[in-house]
Amino acid sequence: MRVGIACDLRSAQSADSEAPDDALEEYDTEETVDAISAALRHAGHEPVMLGGGRSFLERAPTSRADIVFNIAEGSGSRSREAHVPAACEMLGLRYTGSDPLTLALCLDKAMTKRVLLGAGIETASFCTISSTSDFDHASLPPFPAIAKLNAEGSSIGVHPDARATTLAQLEAGVTRLLHDYRAPVIIEHFIGGMELTVTIFGTGGTARVTGTMEVAPAVAEDTPFVYSIDAKRNYRELVEYHVPPRLTLDALTRVEQCALAAYRTVGCRDVGRVDVRLDDAGVPFVIEINPLPGLHPGDSDLAMLWRLQGVSYDTQVARILDVALERCGTA
Repeated sequence: MRVGIACDLRSAQSADSEAPDDALEEYDTEETVDAISAALRHAGHEPVMLGGGRSFLERAPTSRADIVFNIAEGSGSRSREAHVPAACEMLGLRYTGSDPLTLALCLDKAMTKRVLLGAGIETASFCTISSTSDFDHASLPPFPAIAKLNAEGSSIGVHPDARATTLAQLEAGVTRLLHDYRAPVIIEHFIGGMELTVTIFGTGGTARVTGTMEVAPAVAEDTPFVYSIDAKRNYRELVEYHVPPRLTLDALTRVEQCALAAYRTVGCRDVGRVDVRLDDAGVPFVIEINPLPGLHPGDSDLAMLWRLQGVSYDTQVARILDVALERCGTA
């Protein structure tokens, strides 16, 4: 099968000279694309590079691809991850992963939370800030609180000091984010218990949890752990990953049921990750839904979880394609 790879390489992006050093963190490296290509070849397929953005629009119509393996992040708006899937639908091309609506929804943390709350799924209380003047009338969540970019992933802009216990700390963090990234900020009540990420394969009623990983600090800390951009970049020294998590079976079941409900509620397809934190009473709260999870063979949470499960990267990449083909009715 001829499989087109839709991707946006970090090396092809341009950032303002004054942009923070993590501004391009969402974009993929050549190493990721090479690993996916190798996995597809190992499974007997023929990968072909389609790129993203205008490159995708130019190459896809004449690529003769039987299906598009989508990891493209897009650019320019909060709906950037929906660009390639929307183009695939216009061109009549099958593709892996979630559709444009789900991808656009899940990149916007506040919109995702509103949908989850409407479905009765626990998520931290929040408000959004688009300018410093919004503080004058914002209904802030209880402290401690954490400030993040509302429509970014990969912990862009999140540093160990993102957790605030006072209004002065919070205002300073939000002001920094607004100035550095020129994008809206979401402020959430910080859920201080164990952090977990849950991997799910499938679509709708066929979706199933395939693994859950605890993300913990490698050394004891005086304050609750923040899975920051700094921790992700230096995970070998700063983070411990536990598969299975250090939870009772009942507690783990509650986490996985919560994650699966969230995945289904927003309409994720084929593969995704749901990040969850436990409160002091052990109640799971959905922190984020990742319908376009990173696939770096060494550093991504998915690859780490698979490795700790003893399952090869190649096997799981091939599985993503197989699940998509089954959904499309061509397995």
